[in-house]
Amino acid sequence: MGEPVRMIPEALSALIQVKVSFDRLNAFLLDDELKSEEIRQVTWPNSGHSVKINAGKFSWEPESAILTLREVNLTVQRGHKIAICGPVGAGKSSLLHAILGEIPKISGTVHVFGSIAYVSQTSWIQSGTIRDNILYGKPMDTTKYEKAIKACALDKDINSFDHGDETEIGHRGLNMSGGQKQRMQLARAVYNDADIYLLDDPFSAVDAHTAAILFNVRLNMNASWLLLLIKTVILVTHQVEFLSEVDKILVMEAGQITQSGSYEELLTSGTAFEQLVNAHKNAVTVLEFSNDEQVEPQKLDQNLLEKSHGSLFTKENSEGEISMKGLPGVQLTEEEETEIGDVGWKPFLDYLLVSNGMLLMSLGIITQSFCAARLGLKASKAFFAGFTNSIFNAPMLFFDSTPVGRILTRASSDFSVVDFDIPFSIIFVVAAGLELITTIGIMASVTWQVLFVAIFAMVTANYVQGYYLASARELIRINGTTKAPVMNYAAETSLGVVTIRAFKMVDRFFQNYLELIDTDAKLFFYSNAAIEWLVLRIEMLQNLTLVTAALLLVLLPKGVVVPGIYSRACGLSLSYALALTGSQVFLSRWYCNLSNYIVSVERIKQFMRIPPEPPAIVEGKRPPSSWPSKGRIELQNLKIKYRPNAPLVLKGITCTFKEGTRVGVVGRTGSGKTTLISALFRLVEPESGKILIDGLDICSIGLKDLRMKLSIIPQEATLFKALEKCQLKATISSLPNLLDSSVSDEGENWSAGQRQLFCLGRVLLKRNRILVLDEATASIDSATDAILQRIIRQEFSNCTVITVAHRVPTVIDSDMVMVLSYGKLVECDEPSNLMETNSFFSKLVAEYWSSRRRNSSQNFNYYK
Repeated sequence: MGEPVRMIPEALSALIQVKVSFDRLNAFLLDDELKSEEIRQVTWPNSGHSVKINAGKFSWEPESAILTLREVNLTVQRGHKIAICGPVGAGKSSLLHAILGEIPKISGTVHVFGSIAYVSQTSWIQSGTIRDNILYGKPMDTTKYEKAIKACALDKDINSFDHGDETEIGHRGLNMSGGQKQRMQLARAVYNDADIYLLDDPFSAVDAHTAAILFNVRLNMNASWLLLLIKTVILVTHQVEFLSEVDKILVMEAGQITQSGSYEELLTSGTAFEQLVNAHKNAVTVLEFSNDEQVEPQKLDQNLLEKSHGSLFTKENSEGEISMKGLPGVQLTEEEETEIGDVGWKPFLDYLLVSNGMLLMSLGIITQSFCAARLGLKASKAFFAGFTNSIFNAPMLFFDSTPVGRILTRASSDFSVVDFDIPFSIIFVVAAGLELITTIGIMASVTWQVLFVAIFAMVTANYVQGYYLASARELIRINGTTKAPVMNYAAETSLGVVTIRAFKMVDRFFQNYLELIDTDAKLFFYSNAAIEWLVLRIEMLQNLTLVTAALLLVLLPKGVVVPGIYSRACGLSLSYALALTGSQVFLSRWYCNLSNYIVSVERIKQFMRIPPEPPAIVEGKRPPSSWPSKGRIELQNLKIKYRPNAPLVLKGITCTFKEGTRVGVVGRTGSGKTTLISALFRLVEPESGKILIDGLDICSIGLKDLRMKLSIIPQEATLFKALEKCQLKATISSLPNLLDSSVSDEGENWSAGQRQLFCLGRVLLKRNRILVLDEATASIDSATDAILQRIIRQEFSNCTVITVAHRVPTVIDSDMVMVLSYGKLVECDEPSNLMETNSFFSKLVAEYWSSRRRNSSQNFNYYK
């Protein structure tokens, strides 16, 4: 009766946990789902329409009275090119989501005729290779594949990679620039060869030259292999210079389509669209002049373009075949580290030493449950503190080469084993071992001859157990590595679910997910099968001991078996002998479980040994509280590489940013602009060279002292759970909860432009002497961009402002422009000086001006 009674509390606890888990699963499964079958009717009628929306009302929160889109009436003819423009938060991306069926429909009808290819505003790139991301599950067509790459200006980037299109991409494209990720998305859409293309601001992350290539090839379908096909393109863009080429323009404001028509019609009607055009006109007027010398725009453009044909972009068009063969060896993601073979008692000692649990282990022999709980609690705290400190202090290289699934599996399943399984397994092993020794001792006190068989059985059981552990330990280690891909895949697909559904790839991703789960479950099954193999043999050996004890009691003379109490001794010996098999099986099962569980300690300890980044504070070398007082930045022969065996990304840059100046950093996507910013924040340590701020080497001080003194608005804004100046006052004032309005994970319930405005508000409050803008206004319309640039000039007039941008008007009025190309500093001078010479910057401006004039030549008089 003892065992069943002891199991009752544990069974009740397990039932309560099951009930809680079922309730959570039930709530998740009963949550609202997309009713895509009611929103989209995909056919190909003879009407010639691609998209039709009638009286559509949509809201991201159906239970709320606030509508995201109101009274949407839209008809898109097959083969037409439609542009959607408007200020930040107007509902442009939401309109694309309405066409995709991703936003709940309150009323109205939506009809989509044909297949869809979707390019999201925030690039969604899977872990894998460049080729995998472009093919996206479709069979390889080499001709079509190469043309798709060239059409999206990826051929030059791929040829520059050592592994060609087999180059590995890290989690969420960490090792790719924003422009490269966006162009990979475009190539994926082109290769998909769909009927309807939905492009959500695809030109924001690329330079002017690449944007012109992408626009002319993608939007106008000039590529020969697409010439015979009728394509419908719906483009969300802030680039006003491209609008004259489309068939129809939709102007959105506050969730409504306020204007609709051709470029000429909207330009003459004069309302919101005219304001957008005027904002763009004001932004680029500075391009028409160089210093005091006034030159007609057409002439300036023609002269500079003639010069630019020679050197800047010639290499781009002279590339040969696209490199499609990778080199052998590890690229980015290394194989997950696992121990090999029997590591002895080291993991057990690590568990006890890290948790300081030797005393509790000793006391656990007397007071099992209490000491097991205390030991588990101490170990959990110690390992969790060490693990989190190691992760948060790890350098960026670790996150680039380690999939997030590996971190999550250790932080979840491995810690669950450390928290609950290991401490009680230790106590069970100790208790079962004592019980087994006691049982054999009592049996031997009655018939000492049983010791020969008992010892033989125990030695043989230990040998079989060791034979089992050699395989079981490796199964558990492999099982630990199969969980990470499952979690990594789930995390990635949840971020790209809109793209997956748009491309009709749900079944493929679901099948891939099932395959990963099956791979993980197989190891779990094999592990359980192996332990049953062991238990069967342990039972056979201990049954031999039981039979021997019984035979000895029957066959031995009475005088040999404890004279005087023969009957009572036989009963005592047999009762313990009957429990011997159960005790041995219990001991072997829990010892083997403990040996398997201890693998989790190995895995956690691996991440506790990550080489940390430099210390947060270096005592004795702390800068003054007023540092930096000026904001002068000096780069001295700066060389950067991300990994020891990787090529240099920045190749000996020497430059000085004077205090209080505005510095614009430009260059093609992948030229090293964001790497330069990373080096400034010491996210990556210099291979050689120095960065001095007000004469102080930033590598000599602590990271906290450095980063607390710098402000940044990053390329991909991150939100966590001063509004008028950052242009968000009107938006937040319209919300029911005002400043208490919720921000979802990574700010997904706000538009990309609004997220960057939040970051601007953050730096306005911080007021550091050095401000870095890494494509901070890429997702913002020209009017808001102009206002924000003016606010930055006013609020940070005495600060050093470093602006990384692809929009030429954003950097043209800087005090100094820095041009990077393939990690080298090409030019660094005042914009006016660079414009007067045959410089790379002048060619970049010429290309920008050329694309603007070419796409707006019929309205040139209007600009003047």
